[in-house]
Amino acid sequence: MNRLQRDSIIVSLIKAMREKDGWCAETNVQKGCYFLQELTGVPLGLEFVLYKYGPYSFDLTDELTAMRADAILTLRIRNPRYGPCYVPEELADNLLARFPQTVRRFEKRVRFVADRVGSRSVAELERLATALYVRKEMAAGKASERAHRITELKPHISQADAKAAVREVDAMETEIESIDQD
Repeated sequence: MNRLQRDSIIVSLIKAMREKDGWCAETNVQKGCYFLQELTGVPLGLEFVLYKYGPYSFDLTDELTAMRADAILTLRIRNPRYGPCYVPEELADNLLARFPQTVRRFEKRVRFVADRVGSRSVAELERLATALYVRKEMAAGKASERAHRITELKPHISQADAKAAVREVDAMETEIESIDQD
């Protein structure tokens, strides 16, 4: 996937998350792209590391900045009590029109991620994305072991919340297996 195709998928995700009344600040977009790549297998080609609020891609931050410079995205304040959110501009629609096959190919996966994480809070996203990160790290690990690992990595996450996040990610993983069969 080339850069502009990847950007078309990122724009599609932001639009889908906004339809779910998602905030679409950088953390939301970061976690949405992480789920899109690591859970659903969309080949965005982004490298993620475990960071303050869970998996984070410095490459994605650079790409979002480039998309702002190219007038594809802008940052807007929706509520002065919170930070800015990403909003697709008119050129975003041109980008989507340029890559209709790419957008169509991954549309179900984009919608799946937007439905599951699009309107989540940063704290919820951190727990879920860290649970997915640990799932990838400990593929053969039992749910209790993965929950324990989450609390090792993120001591502020309670054991109960870690267990719930593990269950939810496991359910998402099962659900995504049938998405292309619909």
